[in-house]
Amino acid sequence: MNSGIEYALLSLVFAACNDVVFKRYALSSRSRGMLVMGIGLVWFCLQYSSISLLSTKLITFSSFDQLTLRYGLGTGLLLTASNLLLLESLKHINISLGSTIYRLNTIGVVLLSLLLLNESLQSGQWLGLLLGILAVLMLYHRENAAQMPVYILLAIAASVLRALYGVFSKQGLQSGADLDLMILVTACCWFFGGALYAIFRERRFNITYKKIQYAMLSGILVYLIVQCLLLAIETGQASIVIPVANMSFIVALLLSVLLGMERITLKKSVATGIAACSIVLLSL
Repeated sequence: MNSGIEYALLSLVFAACNDVVFKRYALSSRSRGMLVMGIGLVWFCLQYSSISLLSTKLITFSSFDQLTLRYGLGTGLLLTASNLLLLESLKHINISLGSTIYRLNTIGVVLLSLLLLNESLQSGQWLGLLLGILAVLMLYHRENAAQMPVYILLAIAASVLRALYGVFSKQGLQSGADLDLMILVTACCWFFGGALYAIFRERRFNITYKKIQYAMLSGILVYLIVQCLLLAIETGQASIVIPVANMSFIVALLLSVLLGMERITLKKSVATGIAACSIVLLSL
């Protein structure tokens, strides 16, 4: 196994763990904005420390050129909004459904690349798109018919924003934006975006020991997800390692079953397999 695949698998495991942390946090009435704010702070500190230790450049305000700031803010706002919506949706839908919809952002990336980047769509990718939709339909349950469609739409919106983040990031890197500094700006967006969401949307800005615990754990996981994925892309083939990393919903389902958060069924197993096939075909 090459190192690119190994890093992708690590990113997969960390992403699955973070999905489970998000679900456990969302089960209570705690502020989602406060969690995102805390993650942003932890992520920024870890990212800043790693850049300072691994490179000789001193990061100051003058280090951020206009291009990097523009793309960093754009990607940061998209990813912040995406994760807030994911947290809101996970309060009411199973992790198997929420995580699968979110990781199927590959569908959005393919369609947006077709529209915005003038890339072509192969026949296998059309099949992958249809399989992705089929997987979501199979995972859909009607236990709460009045609310479920709303929160499924929130998960879909989170996935679309995540796809936009991917396309916008690609444009930024192709334009010459600094990747490390873009990540720092993104982490800042999580901090300020989460704080504003807690203050103005949820109207509750209070720090508790439990929230600090969740923020520390999830912040470390988010940092590891990003770093492992970047190392996977650097040392492996992007068309292979990115689909591998996006399979995290499979591990998330297994973890949620082991922790007693939901039951596994034949239908869920088949739907998860179909979703995995969808990501593979979309990435061809």
